[in-house]
Amino acid sequence: MVIVGAEKLEYLIRRMFERAGSESKEAGIVSSNLVEANLTGHDSHGVGMVPRYINNCRNEALTVNAHVSVEHDNGPILQLHGNMGYGQVIGGEAMTLGIARSLELGVSIVALRNSYHLGRIGAWGEMCADAGLVSIHYVNVIGHQPLVAPYGGAEGRYSTNPYCTAIPAPPGGKTIILDMATSKVAMGKVRVAYNKGEEMPEDCLINSDGERTRDPGVMFREQIGALLPVGDHKGSGLALVAEILAGALVNGGTCVPANQNSGTIHNNMLSVILKPSALGDIDYFQSELTGIIDYVKSARPALGVDSVMVPGDPERRSMAERRATGIPIDDRTWREILDSAEVVGITETDSLEMVDQPRKVAS
Repeated sequence: MVIVGAEKLEYLIRRMFERAGSESKEAGIVSSNLVEANLTGHDSHGVGMVPRYINNCRNEALTVNAHVSVEHDNGPILQLHGNMGYGQVIGGEAMTLGIARSLELGVSIVALRNSYHLGRIGAWGEMCADAGLVSIHYVNVIGHQPLVAPYGGAEGRYSTNPYCTAIPAPPGGKTIILDMATSKVAMGKVRVAYNKGEEMPEDCLINSDGERTRDPGVMFREQIGALLPVGDHKGSGLALVAEILAGALVNGGTCVPANQNSGTIHNNMLSVILKPSALGDIDYFQSELTGIIDYVKSARPALGVDSVMVPGDPERRSMAERRATGIPIDDRTWREILDSAEVVGITETDSLEMVDQPRKVAS
């Protein structure tokens, strides 16, 4: 694999999106968000998505330079349309509107439909938490064939339908960010394993015959397999809830066959954003929050574990390490990025110069 510095990598990706038609500001927002996903350890939602984004630009399955539209504004309730723009832009604009309304009224419910891929949903939770707000996000994914089998099923019906809750940091503490796919792993992690030539963990995948397998290639064949839900019936139920709340309730479309064939990544998101002081005493909330976190992390670590972590800790640890040492990218993904750069008119020589010749390491 190669190791690339975050700033240089972001510069290359930004130039690629500019060549694909994005204005400079949009290209900067999208590239920053993708590289940040890599920095936090979520390679599934990082720069490995760039080739697909570029392809969807070219076939007009996403709309460059689009912005969110307010379709209905009813006090705490905002109904928004993403116009199939880059989710990194649309998601940020939607959260900006929701945050302002929550700070004013104590709560907002943001119903966002028809966005292109929203990326790492934790980024939107972090925006809310940075503003001192609690947020809950349900997301569904349509536009392509289903990837995740329901509990007891032998073929896909859902996509990875993320769920996220973000809780602002207490004084002197850290933000709690629970950001998870409702499948055992995100599809992007299967792509990363496939590109690296690695096997998946046990009990994450089934092949097209419904048999359990560790081969990530089953998701890249003509007759694909499926991912399995996290927590068996519990994750499958949560995926269905996300489908109903983000897809049906928001009016963005659900996983029924008619919505799965547009060849894009279509996200809808229902966000509930809360101002803690509107619900109770803020000092009590923060004191209890600190106490909970300290108590949980005081647990004796299991054998082979350095320390007990809470949601958000792994991302912060990865961020520190990768900012210092660079972002690892497997050879196949790196080749796909270089080829995609060629498609938008950036030669491989120029790409390598932009990132100062990435460092090769053994994977």
